[in-house]
Amino acid sequence: MKKQIYTHIRFSLFFGLVVLSQFIQTSFVFGQSIILEESDYYQITNVHIPDSIVLEVGGMAFNDDGELAISTRRGELWILSDPESDHPSFQRFGRGLHEPIGLAFRDGAYYIAQRGELTKLEDQIGDGQADVYTTIYRWPLSGNYHEYSYGPKFLPNGEMIVTLNVSWIGHGASLAKWRGWMLKITTDGKITPYATGMRSPLGFGFNSDGDIFYTENEGDWIGSGWLTHVEKGDFTGHPAGLEWSHRSESPLNLRFEDIDDSQGLTLYEQSKNISELKNPSVWFPHAIMGISTSDVLLIDDQNKVGPFAGQFLVGDHGHSKIMRVAMEKINGKYQGAVFNFREGFASGITRLKWGPDNQLYVGMTSRGWSSIGEESFGIERMKWNGKIPFVMHSIRAESNGFTIKFTKPVEELSAIAPDNYQITDFTYNYDRRYGSPVVDREQKQIRNIDLSEDKKSVRLYVDGLREGFINEIQLNGIESLHEERLLHPKAYYTLNQLPSGDRSSLRAIDSTPTGTTNELFGADSKRIISMPPDWEADSVKNFQLGTRPGNIFDLDIFRVRTGEKVALTFTNDDDMPHNVVFTEPGMADAVGESAMNLGLNGAALNYIPNMDEVLFHSSLLGPGESETIYFIAPDQPGDYDYVCTFPGHHFTMRGILQVVNS
Repeated sequence: MKKQIYTHIRFSLFFGLVVLSQFIQTSFVFGQSIILEESDYYQITNVHIPDSIVLEVGGMAFNDDGELAISTRRGELWILSDPESDHPSFQRFGRGLHEPIGLAFRDGAYYIAQRGELTKLEDQIGDGQADVYTTIYRWPLSGNYHEYSYGPKFLPNGEMIVTLNVSWIGHGASLAKWRGWMLKITTDGKITPYATGMRSPLGFGFNSDGDIFYTENEGDWIGSGWLTHVEKGDFTGHPAGLEWSHRSESPLNLRFEDIDDSQGLTLYEQSKNISELKNPSVWFPHAIMGISTSDVLLIDDQNKVGPFAGQFLVGDHGHSKIMRVAMEKINGKYQGAVFNFREGFASGITRLKWGPDNQLYVGMTSRGWSSIGEESFGIERMKWNGKIPFVMHSIRAESNGFTIKFTKPVEELSAIAPDNYQITDFTYNYDRRYGSPVVDREQKQIRNIDLSEDKKSVRLYVDGLREGFINEIQLNGIESLHEERLLHPKAYYTLNQLPSGDRSSLRAIDSTPTGTTNELFGADSKRIISMPPDWEADSVKNFQLGTRPGNIFDLDIFRVRTGEKVALTFTNDDDMPHNVVFTEPGMADAVGESAMNLGLNGAALNYIPNMDEVLFHSSLLGPGESETIYFIAPDQPGDYDYVCTFPGHHFTMRGILQVVNS
């Protein structure tokens, strides 16, 4: 292979371009650049589902005849003939299953992980319906609602992999054997505990080398969602499953009491003390790249979605979208970048599956888990039209920076303009609290830029890169030679290992001040949590507000008089964070969408945007927390909205503060 030759931009020219870069950036933003959308490359079509069928997709698999099998959360197994058509025929193959969230097909049989067992379904008499249900392996249940089971996936040797959710009792707990574990199970029912540390491992699969990866969801001990490489004996972060590590079958000896979160360490820092602790291969920054990661699927052919073979597609349930992950291996460890790929699906994504026609089949459900997509469930297909989008193809870590590869040659002036690049690194806390704010953020200084001879790669020389941090890499104003704007200008690269090599251009730098919350967004005078001293207790109208499963408040409407003094106690009875935000009439959607766009500042701001339309609000409350806020009702009568602005929740979690004349 011809060695890649970089066109070196002289040091003096680099800094001379700083003055020019602002003009360049402005011209690209406001000039005649071509702006294309995701739909210009990837079309989404709906698969019609008969009104009589509630197809809350838990698992999907294609059989040898090209039919699409779908297991549903309501315990049914359906077979879709001609799934590539908009109106396939539906045949119910099985029923009476216990919320199966996974499905595999092999040698004429279907394999399903129910809540309490791995089951094989067969049609031995050939009438199109399962007549034999065989239990391969049964695991115990405590009855906790959070004890979901996922899978299976087949290994080349015929073994199957399943993963088991932890329970939720105000915190993650393993109330039944092997909860929080990945298990290997043979077809004759022999199990091998493989790894633990999992909280909610809905998605797992294999890369082109056959290595196992799984996706995790934010929660206690889990600062944000991630994709992690899993090897036997790994501990991936959530300690509940260590309840069973004392058993002789366990591949590791780590105990719960060995996990000390009192020192305020990050997961990466803890991994220096705990050899079994596996760092995420790629973090998905919460509320920025998604809020609830789901299935993971290898792009095994460049004819399916473009020149991305060997990379992963990862679904996100809450944002109803698909992300793309490109990884590399440094010092034997996986790391890499996540990019946006395709938004706009109709419901919460649970499953991804390639069809025989090279289309991507997307299975969805939203019951109990709200999503941006407004449908309760569905199946959609995504088809690539053969056009290559102008995007970052991949990012490679260097000993003193990054190399960004593009899918098309870039326009030179835009590629070498320093102001067109911004890199900020950050990380998350590792402790028993639910999720984590962005912490220890630093803006990086780019020292130099090289453009490759073929103009498809840019080498960035960056000061102060830190192992164990996520790097937000933002490109503004970059255009292709054909004046196309970058479809997705942001990526997030997880840097676990710096490659060896020359680091002479690097130096330690102080953290770049990013401003306090008040400096950035103004003082928070809309959250009063102590009763004002001039209020009389008997003049205050008291209300209690709680939550119900499914991301909804337990009170749809409450009424106050204009100018009335109000004390509202909000209690979060759910298993994820919530707030309550009161807005001007009809402004819940605008405020909720602004909260989703707060980026790295979101968690620190309790996902409260600085908008005049926000009247008063609580803080962001974790599971089981409560807060009382005090406010005076508006002077104008009307229907004022209240809403949870935790990203994605504003679609379902809202109510009305009805203000009437005194």
